[in-house]
Amino acid sequence: MLRITDVAKNLLIINVLVFLAGFVLNTSMLALYYPESENFQPFQLVTHFFMHGSVMHIFFNMFALVMFGSALETLWGAQRFLFYYFVCAAGAAALHLFVNYLDFSQMQAAIDAFRAAPSYDTFWDFFKKVPLDRLNAGYRSNVMKLSSAIQDGDMGIVSQAAGAMEQYRTFQMNIPVVGASGAIFGLLLAFGMKFPNAELMLLFFPVPVKAKYFIPILMLLELYLGVNNFSWDNIAHFAHLGGALTGLLLILAGRFTGTRF
Repeated sequence: MLRITDVAKNLLIINVLVFLAGFVLNTSMLALYYPESENFQPFQLVTHFFMHGSVMHIFFNMFALVMFGSALETLWGAQRFLFYYFVCAAGAAALHLFVNYLDFSQMQAAIDAFRAAPSYDTFWDFFKKVPLDRLNAGYRSNVMKLSSAIQDGDMGIVSQAAGAMEQYRTFQMNIPVVGASGAIFGLLLAFGMKFPNAELMLLFFPVPVKAKYFIPILMLLELYLGVNNFSWDNIAHFAHLGGALTGLLLILAGRFTGTRF
């Protein structure tokens, strides 16, 4: 039976306590917001990866922490494991925010293009990339009305249309991210590299697959979902990939520096 190591156990306790605190306290400010958001605070760069959005979210993350984290902590020792965990979490946040920066910069460029040359095409250069079925019915209806008015040549509503575009950009900036998943994906990456022949199973795919195959497939799936940004998917896939990429870089760097990750 796998022994829960000390650091993994303490991380588990902290995550559970913060999750339970969310039922009686307003912990929303511990989540990570985009730096341009009025809700952003620097401490969120750390606090967000002790928060979780649902019972299933924390269950799967903590299960992975205990299973894979304990194995890695036993291999590396407590100090090295904790350093790896926090750096992967930081790398996850960094990639997530960078992808957000690219998205929001693209949105702002589309808004500026519309203000400079308002037209049906420049309006939809912004909204064609927005999953409209994620929007509430009132806002979606307003966007469609503005689109029809612009198509009919009503340039009197340019300011209103640009405001709707800005409203969506601001709304997206105020969507927070929570969870230890970035750090967990760093652990998964490390486990796959250190224990490549260990057999893993998913609950919905109860067939054992060696870690050296399972982990790369999981990473490719994350990349596919992150790039496609499906309307039904609200998971921060690039945060997951950021944690895994940071873990890979730490392990590769350790081979040259003697840190033995």
